[in-house]
Amino acid sequence: MSKEEIPPWLREQLARFDQLQQSLQAILIQKQQVEMEIAEIERAVGELKKASPEETVFKLAGSILIKVKRDDMLKELEEKREIANTRSLVLAKQETRMRENVKSLQAKIDETLRPKPPS
Repeated sequence: MSKEEIPPWLREQLARFDQLQQSLQAILIQKQQVEMEIAEIERAVGELKKASPEETVFKLAGSILIKVKRDDMLKELEEKREIANTRSLVLAKQETRMRENVKSLQAKIDETLRPKPPS
């Protein structure tokens, strides 16, 4: 089937399929970034918990380090972790929904392109 033979509605479905795949890829990239952020937060929390509350702790703010209280930094990291976990859940739901959409559209396209047996 050449490009000229593809009906316009099928071309639209194929374009939509490509768009859904690109959206799914973008979601997967965002999800991976959030998971890396969570892992980084976990490492930082682990290191902070090893430190005594009296130890000097610094926080990176732009290109400078700022002295902060250990407990304040722990609280801030816990909040960041909670937000990142929520984002991760949202992205997982979006990924599931997008995969279902891709699978459904793929089935429709396959059905359309499958040769019909002669009657």
